[in-house]
Amino acid sequence: MAIKKKLDRRTRIKYRVRKSVRGTADKPRLSVFRSNKAIYAQVIDDLAGKTLAAASSHAKDIGEKKMTKTEVAREVGKVIAERAKEAGVETIVFDRNGYLYHGRVKSLAEGAREGGLKF
Repeated sequence: MAIKKKLDRRTRIKYRVRKSVRGTADKPRLSVFRSNKAIYAQVIDDLAGKTLAAASSHAKDIGEKKMTKTEVAREVGKVIAERAKEAGVETIVFDRNGYLYHGRVKSLAEGAREGGLKF
């Protein structure tokens, strides 16, 4: 029961945030998904319904190193920033997807800022 409550809470927060956070062609949305083992990030243009760039901790260059999950999240942030810049994206809107801005989610955001994304 506790797990269902937690997921319901995150879903309510997610929809509440998504009412105001929209990605456009000039300012797409950086969406984060966090599981127990991995972290994923996508840069999405909501108007066109297209994913412009994506990165995850399953990538060979990230997954092979011995790091904590927070350090891995920072590396994923840097990779997503690099791939977004290749796609021509400089500024984004950050979508924490119902997660608290703390720990791995915060680390990914800081990594993306280090990579050169503005938000």
